[in-house]
Amino acid sequence: MDEERLRRLLGGADLAWLVERARRRLERGQPLTGAVSLAAPSPAERAAAERLLGRAPGVGRALTLRLDAVDAVLVRSGVSPEGLEAAVTVLTGRVVPLYEVRRSEEQVWREAYAPLAVLAEDRPEYAAWAGRVRDDGLVRRLARAPTATRLLLEQTVRVLRGLPVEPVRSLSVFAADVLGSAHALDDGTLVATLALSGARALTGHPEGAGAAWRRAAWASVGLLRDDVSSTVLTLNLRGAPALDWMADEGEPCVLTLRQLAHRPPRTAPPVVHICENPAVLSAAADMHGPDARPLVCVHGQPSAAALTLLARLHEHGAEFRYHGDFDWGGLRIATTLSGHVPWRPWRYTADDYREAVVAAGPDLRPLEGKPAVSPWDPDLARALAEHALRVEEEAVLDVLLTDLAR
Repeated sequence: MDEERLRRLLGGADLAWLVERARRRLERGQPLTGAVSLAAPSPAERAAAERLLGRAPGVGRALTLRLDAVDAVLVRSGVSPEGLEAAVTVLTGRVVPLYEVRRSEEQVWREAYAPLAVLAEDRPEYAAWAGRVRDDGLVRRLARAPTATRLLLEQTVRVLRGLPVEPVRSLSVFAADVLGSAHALDDGTLVATLALSGARALTGHPEGAGAAWRRAAWASVGLLRDDVSSTVLTLNLRGAPALDWMADEGEPCVLTLRQLAHRPPRTAPPVVHICENPAVLSAAADMHGPDARPLVCVHGQPSAAALTLLARLHEHGAEFRYHGDFDWGGLRIATTLSGHVPWRPWRYTADDYREAVVAAGPDLRPLEGKPAVSPWDPDLARALAEHALRVEEEAVLDVLLTDLAR
């Protein structure tokens, strides 16, 4: 091959489009035959094609060359005795078929996902989650490249191997110990996003969004993002100094997540009632004082503190009776709670709802929002849809207070 002549003849910028088209065909495993065209060629590109072929390539608006004709010119002239394919290789480097490129890329990605495979083997409880992460493309979207993906997965696996944490720890301290930075698991970091997904898979924490939900999700595996702002309201629980003192007085007690982490209740009553709204707990304290049955208020969607308290009471053998608002939001709160601790309905069935509708009369507000399910009593959701009326806990307060008397 006369490489110097080849570069003068075919290696210039004016025929780069031709060489690039030929290379693409080789990469796809296609023969170098047939025509290739360049729309709106410049005069210099037309002149270069004429020098290559030894004749004018045509007068149409597009510049069209036949690859087999170019191959014949290179062979006949002795510039490239082995033809166009050998010339393209000299000018642009070894041509790697696309199937080889894809096979190589797939191998690199398999190696990038290796930490997940090892985790699934060592900790089978993560196996289903690891399979979903590998198949749904989440990591590729987050990290984008195999090298970054492997680093992300290695960091995530180090976090997940340390879960659940017992006793509970600060999230930032845990991050510093495991990943070398107290901010490694801050909101918005890739490793925090992926590790929180794995933590939820471990505990079954429900889907959600927002700072409070992330705080509760981390707390479900023993990691506290903020141990003082998350609180839970209780009445007449015992087993810790603050609880004992307030129970003696029959007054509500507010517990922080920090208190529950460092001084959780040492005992639990056989039965604990749970309500959704603080008005129920306040009224029980006013009416029954120290004689009210033990009560916990989740105050809407359960906080990390509420879930931590209920989990500890459940460990000590407590059974739970739950009541909430008769509306779609109330059903969702109850369903979320059932994903963390078992409970039985406390006047919270379809029959109870129908009785409350009759007793309340015409003052009830219409039911609004997206329908929800009631797994503990499927007929309850159907009854709400049928009557389309909202019954808040305050509307049945007298009945609830009767149940809360010892």
